[in-house]
Amino acid sequence: MELHQLRYFCAVASTGSFTRAAESAHVAQPSLSQQIRKLEDELGVKLIDRLGRETRLTTAGKRFLPRAQAILKQVVDAKREVEETCGALKGDVTLGVIPTIAPYFLPSRLASFSVSHTDVRVRVIEEMTPTLIELLHAGSIDLALLALPVGGREFTAHEIGREPLFAVLPEAHPLAPARSVSLADIDCEQFLLLKEGHCFRDTVISACKRARVGCNVVFESGQFATILALVAAGVGVSVVPAMAVQPAAGCRFVRVQDAKAQRRFGLVHLKHHFLSRAQLALLQELRSSNSSKPNQSRSPALAGFRHF
Repeated sequence: MELHQLRYFCAVASTGSFTRAAESAHVAQPSLSQQIRKLEDELGVKLIDRLGRETRLTTAGKRFLPRAQAILKQVVDAKREVEETCGALKGDVTLGVIPTIAPYFLPSRLASFSVSHTDVRVRVIEEMTPTLIELLHAGSIDLALLALPVGGREFTAHEIGREPLFAVLPEAHPLAPARSVSLADIDCEQFLLLKEGHCFRDTVISACKRARVGCNVVFESGQFATILALVAAGVGVSVVPAMAVQPAAGCRFVRVQDAKAQRRFGLVHLKHHFLSRAQLALLQELRSSNSSKPNQSRSPALAGFRHF
């Protein structure tokens, strides 16, 4: 079994086509097909069904794929670990991040990191949590910045912070002048929430269940900006994490009283994933964030935002 055979197999699995796999692997298609046939002969089982121009993994292929990906990842990590024993701090880091954290938490920190680590290139991929988990398993990203906890013993999590939740109310709402509200105070309101797949939606629904409050969701969106615009128009109310508290015309942000109504977030990576010096440097930069960073000092209401 050769490494290039595993690479070709994984390329076919990810592209769904021998032609596209050959292009991505920079090899002639006949050579790629021949090497995969040799791999199948050695294993004694068919891995890929050829369906015209498209392909589909067999049951055996589906079971073999994560093993092949893990082997290739270990080879890359081994090479990187050897290279890390000498030389300057440099390299690439691929960071995955969820949309409810990316625009608020990352900009100033990545800017600061790029100034102090000029030879490190950070690539950012913004996706929802389920996709980031898949990308971690596939080795497509090195670190994921998302809400905690994350299920699975295969992960190591580094908590960065905990932030309170804020109710978002139309400025004409009777509770808008209040310093804080309970979820019970807005029990009968129409809720505007993020759509399914966003982990922050689950955070809000869990907080409502804990407070024994119904969550009458009348609108779902993939963006806080859309939700805030509808709140300002009087369509309903919403809940956002502390880092999303920003000046918004027509909206008032009122802290939720429940001390357990909070979001934990941090960096996650696979336990067996070797962290390069560049990756460790980025992890440390994000973990060392404090309340003096721009997007946590906009409002005195954020005094409860804890950092680690």
